[in-house]
Amino acid sequence: MKKLLVAILAAGFGFMSGCSSEPKKPTTPEASQPKAQETTTGSSAFFKCYVSARGWAGDVQPYRVESHASADSKGREGKSEEWEVGFASPSLHSVKPYTWSNGDISHGVDDTYSPSNSTTQVFDVQALKVDTDKAFAVAQEHGGDKLLEKEPDTPVLYVLDWNRPSNRVLWHVIYGTSSETAKLRVTVNATTGEFVRVEK
Repeated sequence: MKKLLVAILAAGFGFMSGCSSEPKKPTTPEASQPKAQETTTGSSAFFKCYVSARGWAGDVQPYRVESHASADSKGREGKSEEWEVGFASPSLHSVKPYTWSNGDISHGVDDTYSPSNSTTQVFDVQALKVDTDKAFAVAQEHGGDKLLEKEPDTPVLYVLDWNRPSNRVLWHVIYGTSSETAKLRVTVNATTGEFVRVEK
């Protein structure tokens, strides 16, 4: 009887110690997979970065928006998986880049801001009314469709900036890996959506 009692108690302690240690969680296919690629349009990425940048300085103004090419994102339909937005703060005399990348927002380091610098000409946020999907559609009508039909792997990049001579905010739709080596560059008014010109 005593031996039976000892055996039961030993079995009970063994069971309890087995229960107290947390079992290993099974690895699900979802947990082991990397984050799915996320793409968005230029205006969508811009406004998400703008909200974040206002935490840095209340008087931030944008001066440039540009997409970055990647192996997975060719810039079709005005979308990219990475956008960089340049902001200036007159009160802090600083500029800071913010990046939307696959759904996440990060920022770079501050640099000195000079209002007279032609590469950091700020513009009013309200002037940006036309998104890159519309700019892409306009560019397609002015040579882009024919180019992509012949060379479907050509990436499409987007750059938004203020054009001082015309006093307008413009989308530059760039067919190629850079503005300098582009096969085609089409400019679209970012306020009205109107075709401006094919850049030479």
